[in-house]
Amino acid sequence: MSAFWSAWITVITLAVVFGVTWLLLATRKGETSKEETDQTLGHEFDGIQEYDNPLPRWWFQLFLATVIFSLGYLALYPGLGNYKGLLGWTSANQWEEEMAHAEEVYKPVFAKYAALSVEELNQPGNETGLKMGQRMFSNNCAVCHGQGGQGAYGFPTLTDSDWLYGGEPAQIITTIVNGRRGAMPAWGPVLGEDGVQDVTNYVLSLSGKTVDTEAAARGQTQFNTLCAACHMPTGKGMQALGAPNLTDNVWLYGGDFEQVAHSIRAGRAGVMPAHKDLLSEDKIKLISAYVYSLSK
Repeated sequence: MSAFWSAWITVITLAVVFGVTWLLLATRKGETSKEETDQTLGHEFDGIQEYDNPLPRWWFQLFLATVIFSLGYLALYPGLGNYKGLLGWTSANQWEEEMAHAEEVYKPVFAKYAALSVEELNQPGNETGLKMGQRMFSNNCAVCHGQGGQGAYGFPTLTDSDWLYGGEPAQIITTIVNGRRGAMPAWGPVLGEDGVQDVTNYVLSLSGKTVDTEAAARGQTQFNTLCAACHMPTGKGMQALGAPNLTDNVWLYGGDFEQVAHSIRAGRAGVMPAHKDLLSEDKIKLISAYVYSLSK
């Protein structure tokens, strides 16, 4: 924060505190009576008259207490521009302390499952470990993949056997640790709109959908030239590259004609963030075990 804005915030904050204090004391000093009285202020509304009584002592003292508290708080904690407070408190430091405490408390719990493989965690008797993985999945993964791993548009479902990068435990762990970056180039400028239509017909024919057979035949030639390197000549895909299988009825971005055509025309760029710096190895293993269980 610049010196100007630091000074601005400091002046405004202290002006409010001292201004309220002055207003409180000035009002107290201007009271015509220090005790309760039957004298009214001379106006009436709907039969109700206002007495000219002073502010109750306890209420006045409570106001003073809040002023003293606010000054004490501003002295101890950051609140006046760049002033860090006498205690040196920051939200970042508090978060780090809480995380260190949580690590100390829960480390033995995670250590219990650290020696187990993903397959072993899916065996009877380890249900508690899977539940821990489920809760961490909800906190870290469900925003994209859904609470039950059912997926969403552009985010793969984790409950079937169709895996972009492989569904074995080691592959799941690698995906979570390092993340994934899928990149399908836009073929619209290369194929032209007629070519996009032809390839779309051929791609849809791979999963048994009704298509224009003549267009599909033309599209097969273009598919073999441009697409087979990643999706394989059979359309079965390649997990090493994250190229999806086109012969089933599982579609990451929708499987109707226009959605597939859009994927071919404009390309796709899917990104899953790496979690190696966000989650410990033990936590990643528990999440991997839960993800592995979803398709079993």
